[in-house]
Amino acid sequence: MNASTDQSDRFRRSMCPVANTLELVGDKWSLLLIRDMLHGKTTYSELLDSPERIPTNILADRLKRLEAAGIVLRSAYQARPVRYAYTLTEKGAQLGEVLQALVRWGKRHIPGTRTLTESASRAGKRGRPRRSIPGGAKTGRSG
Repeated sequence: MNASTDQSDRFRRSMCPVANTLELVGDKWSLLLIRDMLHGKTTYSELLDSPERIPTNILADRLKRLEAAGIVLRSAYQARPVRYAYTLTEKGAQLGEVLQALVRWGKRHIPGTRTLTESASRAGKRGRPRRSIPGGAKTGRSG
């Protein structure tokens, strides 16, 4: 086997960085989980309590996939029963730049869209209970 065959065997469809990034985070839920982690959510229950209402089986699957890809780090914070906290690795945190680009594009081209921070602020002004965003956006990015 030559070096070019070894290299191309690593990639499912092509060597294109867009295609390969989409293989990791291009499903309906992964970037939303990363958004929530950038906003300080770390536990399974916190991630489950997002406006989009991810089903539990999909949440568990996406967390495993993101961990296997080196985007999320899982660590036990309770022994009995074992409970885990999920945090972004440096590689995962760098996806914040991608999310910022999506926020800019969405706000420009999809009228009425709001970031989580804007939605929480608006809900508070109307007297409804606000959803807290624990710790705020750790990287200073909104989503």
